[in-house]
Amino acid sequence: MEYISYLGVILVGVLAGIINTLAGSGSAVTLSLLVFLGLPANIANGTNRIGVLVQTIVGLFTFHKSGAVPTQHLPSLVIPAILGAIAGAFLAVELPSNWLNPILGVLMIFLLILTLLKPKQWLKEVSTPTNNINYWKNIPIFFGIGFYGGFIQAGVGILLLSALVMGLGYNLRNANGLKLAIVLGFTIPALLLFIYHQQVNWTYGLWLAVGQSGGAWLAANFAIHYKKSNIWIRRLLIVILVLAIIKFFNLAALF
Repeated sequence: MEYISYLGVILVGVLAGIINTLAGSGSAVTLSLLVFLGLPANIANGTNRIGVLVQTIVGLFTFHKSGAVPTQHLPSLVIPAILGAIAGAFLAVELPSNWLNPILGVLMIFLLILTLLKPKQWLKEVSTPTNNINYWKNIPIFFGIGFYGGFIQAGVGILLLSALVMGLGYNLRNANGLKLAIVLGFTIPALLLFIYHQQVNWTYGLWLAVGQSGGAWLAANFAIHYKKSNIWIRRLLIVILVLAIIKFFNLAALF
């Protein structure tokens, strides 16, 4: 039975690695699995960061090799995100996260509407980032995204893609590369805080990381080499948003 559990963790990790690399909210899957396996919510929250860290490194390395990680705005985006993540992780180690579910559900509905209403913005082939970026405007946005990522992680990829595509003008391919760089930046201090507070299960975390790294490699290569990857990434994004809305509002209980 123990080996079956580990195999399940690896397979779910592969799925989550694909979802997180191409869109986001794969942590909703892994967090659910870890809680199902008997981990308390706070331990599951911390354990999940191991797989996120490893898959992000793998995905970012693959994107970087293809030149899909633009660095023009990176420092101004990653620094406030790191500061926000530290604050969010401090809160996460002290408080339960269940009260955030309705708020996250509303946010996912908003993002779903955005994704459905402006398909051309999501599907464009060329990045058109503005050179006159408003740094002061983006500091609170990316601090807030980092805070959420440090606190609960699930769905932070969707928030980052929305900010990078809709706000800064990147296409999905470049936005995914930037997303991974930002997530890597704020995941490291968040994970260290969870480790310090002994809220990490290393056994499940490392097996999860094995699966997620494999999923990240597959997804990154798909996004880089497949010409119509933007179309499939957007479709996956819509599916994940719908599933996240069902999860966070517990709509499945109505059926």
